[in-house]
Amino acid sequence: MAESQKIEVVIVGAGLTGLTIALYLKKAGINFLVIDKSGKTGGVIQTISEKGFVYETGPNTGVVSHPEMTELFEELAEKCTLEVADPNAKRRLIWKNNQWNALPSGLWSAITTPLFTWYDKFRILGEPFRAKGTDPNEKLAELVKRRMGESFLDYAVDPFISGIYAGDPNKLVTRYALPKLYQLEQDYGSFIKGAMKKAKLPKDERTKKATREVFSAKGGLSRMIEAMTESVGSENIMLSVENTMVKPTSNGFQLQITTPEQLISLETPHLVTTCGGYALAGLLPFLNEEEVAPFNELKYAAVTQVLLGFNKWKGMSLKAFGGLVPGKENKNILGVLFTSSFFEGRAPKGGALLSVFMGGTKRPDIAEMDNYEIESLLNKDLPRMLSNRSLSADMTRILRYPKAIPQYTESTGKRYEMIEQLQQKYPGLILAGNIRDGIGMADRVKQGRTIAEELIEKKQMV
Repeated sequence: MAESQKIEVVIVGAGLTGLTIALYLKKAGINFLVIDKSGKTGGVIQTISEKGFVYETGPNTGVVSHPEMTELFEELAEKCTLEVADPNAKRRLIWKNNQWNALPSGLWSAITTPLFTWYDKFRILGEPFRAKGTDPNEKLAELVKRRMGESFLDYAVDPFISGIYAGDPNKLVTRYALPKLYQLEQDYGSFIKGAMKKAKLPKDERTKKATREVFSAKGGLSRMIEAMTESVGSENIMLSVENTMVKPTSNGFQLQITTPEQLISLETPHLVTTCGGYALAGLLPFLNEEEVAPFNELKYAAVTQVLLGFNKWKGMSLKAFGGLVPGKENKNILGVLFTSSFFEGRAPKGGALLSVFMGGTKRPDIAEMDNYEIESLLNKDLPRMLSNRSLSADMTRILRYPKAIPQYTESTGKRYEMIEQLQQKYPGLILAGNIRDGIGMADRVKQGRTIAEELIEKKQMV
């Protein structure tokens, strides 16, 4: 017979979202349990140390785009340390006409860069005077061409989107994929006017914590996960959970779960899911076909990451964040991060650690290739691009992520509507994770903190 437990909040998923919720519930003294099918916490976030190289098997970096990200590290200050990228990371390279070109960082470089056409450079002067868009589902490519010109789309936005979403700006909807950019036009009528006016707005101390800096944790992102796990407490986390079945009850939800030791029954008034859209139908079998459809329709970019470690680097200067490759250049890679150039201790002194990304929504065929085919594609492009003819690495690892990054396309609106409907239909259900509210680490932390605060407020009102 199953052991029965009553829990105030059950969180499905011990990734960054779930751990953030748990951390703040623990601080507020609320009874909770985090369950996960994996044998470890952190989801895809994992730092590996091998042959003198330190690399990530999930996200390589984050951006401090919300104050909640800084505040999380403040909470964990005794257990791990925020590592901000070296200033070299501010330099971003774009491949065009068989060479790397730095993205403009000021007026003069914007005028002289070969990345954009002279027509579009002059046309940008009229950007503040163009009418704002009226289509809430306007694709990112359409918006950029309308306001800035095709060369800005091809050699700035397209590679930028490859770096974030591994996606296609012709399919991503701006208000979902890049909501801050969308709001600049809607609130101010212009990117340029909006950016200038926002820069002049007074910022309180909390807002200043959203520094927009690239970050990791000292020693790798696993240090952050380890610190969060320790703070949450192993007694509040159940791993290697299988066959999780959920059904609604008059008082909330009942869960039947299996661990390696036993069958357990959980009763909870509050259930938070943080899993991918593809997993919701199996987790919540009481949802009908119409209710799960918007989640099943969510597309994910499949990404292949190739890690290359060099004890001695003999190629081009790596004093940059990395290089992005526009789709128009017809290369086999999305981009390459020069990880060891902006985070300490990632490669032996004088060496280099590179993370090469391939595939995405534009090249789904790469996900099906074997290691030999992957290496053949790399050898076709990368040695010349990095000015290293042999490109003979001392360490090579090929990692595959079949469902790496959700794509916020036009179907996102239906998914958001269904999330609201289901949360109203089943009081106490919270559908979270990267199915909504953004895909970055700072987005996950902000969402987790917001959910925790909502649950704490409900508890205080009882």
